[in-house]
Amino acid sequence: MKLLSIATALIVTAGAALASGDHPMSTGTVTKIDSQWNKLTIDHGPLENLDMPAMKMVFNLADPAMLEGLAEGTAVRFVADRVKGKLTVTEIEKN
Repeated sequence: MKLLSIATALIVTAGAALASGDHPMSTGTVTKIDSQWNKLTIDHGPLENLDMPAMKMVFNLADPAMLEGLAEGTAVRFVADRVKGKLTVTEIEKN
């Protein structure tokens, strides 16, 4: 019975983490910055949470302040998700 309680607690904790938006970070390289429209083109590895293979693609930014300190050629770690139906970078840091 104790093992069942522990397993249930782990499942609930994992579900809560996913519900709160915790996703593994992906890696990539910024290839283009569009500050007018707050978009980044990133040549990235697989996006596990979106079930996407490695490719180069354009992302919206959740916050325009994410552009600060970025330049073409910058290696980054980031989280992308679908926000209002659009692929959006929700977290980003220089790698």
